Amino acid sequence: MENHSVNSSRKRSLAISGILTLSLLAAACSSDSKTTTTSAAATTVASTVASTAASTATSATEAPGSSDATATTTGDTVTAPSVDYSSLSGTLAGSGSTFQKAFLDEAIANLADQAPGLTVSYGGGGSGKGRTDLQTKLVDYAGTDGTVKPEDVALYTGGDFLYFPTVIAPITLSYNLSGVDSLQLSPKTIAGIFQGTITKWSDAAIAADNPDATLPDTDIVTVHRSDASGTTQNFTTFLEKAVGKDSSGEWKLGAFQDPTVWPDGGQAGDGNGGVAQIISSTDGAIGYVDLSDAKAAGLAFASVENKAGKFVEPTLEATSAAAENATIKDDLTFNLGWADGDASYPIAAQTWILVYTKQADSAHADNLKAFLTYLLTGGQTLAPTIDYAPLPTSLVAKALAQIDKITS
Repeated sequence: MENHSVNSSRKRSLAISGILTLSLLAAACSSDSKTTTTSAAATTVASTVASTAASTATSATEAPGSSDATATTTGDTVTAPSVDYSSLSGTLAGSGSTFQKAFLDEAIANLADQAPGLTVSYGGGGSGKGRTDLQTKLVDYAGTDGTVKPEDVALYTGGDFLYFPTVIAPITLSYNLSGVDSLQLSPKTIAGIFQGTITKWSDAAIAADNPDATLPDTDIVTVHRSDASGTTQNFTTFLEKAVGKDSSGEWKLGAFQDPTVWPDGGQAGDGNGGVAQIISSTDGAIGYVDLSDAKAAGLAFASVENKAGKFVEPTLEATSAAAENATIKDDLTFNLGWADGDASYPIAAQTWILVYTKQADSAHADNLKAFLTYLLTGGQTLAPTIDYAPLPTSLVAKALAQIDKITS
């Protein structure tokens, strides 16, 4: 596999199979007016949900700054709230997941053109920080790649909360190894590397995964997250499912987000970007990084053996293939790791926005509802340009359906 790089704007067009109708996406992005483009994109995505689920093509036109469309799933009709973005006023602050930060940054920037009176910020910091900040209402919304533990629910001082999925994407095994342009890794080998039992790139296990490669006798430097991380949680959940205690047993550490669980000897980075930076500057390094940050840093990444025994690259198409087999719970939580299917990338991951059901006042509730509506409509058209896959259309419909649960 070639070493992948990103251009300065981090923009690229990628084909997403089975998620959105590409002809509609192209139409949504064809306007010369940025405000009209964003509004049209919101309408198009909501219309695409309807057309995909009902197998009927639809089209809609809206005045700039508004979004109103109906999404149909089997047996259910979902109407996206009508939003006059230009009338919104106030502030929304969020923190949390760095896995979805590039997507949120892009969506927030585009929404600002439609909603000049609404100031939305997102500070990152890791999923653990986002959840902790939301518990005490330091933020209005939290980005999280993992779900809240049952024992932590009582810590949320704002009462009941909702999960809103935003995008899906692969977690890459990015590496920096002189002379090695292509790499394949099995879950068993990955477990050995990150537990510290495989310490040289010339190890027999890595050689067995890569029979045609010439591997140097270089020390392996593992790089993990320094913060309580949803990316860590999803990466270790994959290992637990693939080769953990209920499987072949090579992975001994379980699924976790606490960075103190990692064995001594590795390096730690702050956020996905911090891990990517260490890998890029350290010969022999390997770490887990979301696709957007890996490409932005110009990193090479391995193909990973999936449940069907196929080595699969971390692409958006392979992530969408994993999503086709996902089981969505009533609260809209799910996990894409170690999915069935020949084409599925085995470390595909999901991420959510977490918000309280009850808001302080109607203006705050309306602002949050508008923001979430945009992420689920117009925001979805932005996802593939920055290396995220849009949500499956049926999941978009379910997420739009619960927006009206947010009240004051």
